[in-house]
Amino acid sequence: MKKYILLLLILPGLTLTGAFAQDDEKEDIPVRAPFESGYLIDNQTTQIPIEGTLEYVIQHKFGTMENGLSDVWGIYSPGANVRLGLNYVPVNNFQVGLGLTKKNMYTDLNAKWTILEQTRENTIPLAVALYGSLAIDGRNENTFGTGKVWHSGEGTKEFDIVFSDRFSYFSQLIVGRKFTHWLSLQAGASFTHYNMVGSVYDHDKIGLHFNGRIRFSMQSSFIFNYDVPLKIKSISEQREWVDHPKPNLAFGVEISTSTHAFQIYMGTADGIIPQDIMMWNQNDWTDNGLAIGFTITRLWNF
Repeated sequence: MKKYILLLLILPGLTLTGAFAQDDEKEDIPVRAPFESGYLIDNQTTQIPIEGTLEYVIQHKFGTMENGLSDVWGIYSPGANVRLGLNYVPVNNFQVGLGLTKKNMYTDLNAKWTILEQTRENTIPLAVALYGSLAIDGRNENTFGTGKVWHSGEGTKEFDIVFSDRFSYFSQLIVGRKFTHWLSLQAGASFTHYNMVGSVYDHDKIGLHFNGRIRFSMQSSFIFNYDVPLKIKSISEQREWVDHPKPNLAFGVEISTSTHAFQIYMGTADGIIPQDIMMWNQNDWTDNGLAIGFTITRLWNF
């Protein structure tokens, strides 16, 4: 009789333990590593490292390959560009960063916030992030000159260069999904603004972005991005577009570990910060506009 009583006392506990275990198994947690890095060639991903992570970034682009062997397909070209950056994650899903770029001696301050993370049970089917960047053109004032004719929203006039004229801005909404363990895709829309441009250029650009990775081994993936500055008359200050920025096409390979990501690619844009790519790219992949580039990221956790 005592055995039956003891069994009756133990069974409810076992049942409750099993129920809680099933609940834990069904907990809908974020998908693992939709992307291996917060960078995908020239684009940001929805991926942000864990809280307390410091990230060091090296982004390098050689010159275009049009001269062939004479400059080793752009590797020895004087048109090379490089950016060094640091990012930090002070709280979960929020990252701040700064960087210095050779072209125009840009100093950029940036931030990224992953608003939604895709979950394994598809309670949240997509990842959504916001990214923003403020860049300051650091070239010598003599580069701009004074009293030149520049285009402003009020028409064409002469004025001296002030510090705020050096500012440019980029903001982007990014939506991504990890479809399988080997396929992740993203799409995005962006707005770019330069406080100062030449008289035949617009201050504002709206762009569309599409990028992704296709994994072909545990540590390696094929990666690509395509960025398109749109021609929208309603926000244009020009009667006709002169030297409208060209789309940026890039594709390459990524090799990653738990703390490193290395990407080597060919792409058209000679700029590195996103507002420069969306406003000034004149390289065309159909006309010898491709150049070799690479990105290296290194993570430290504190």
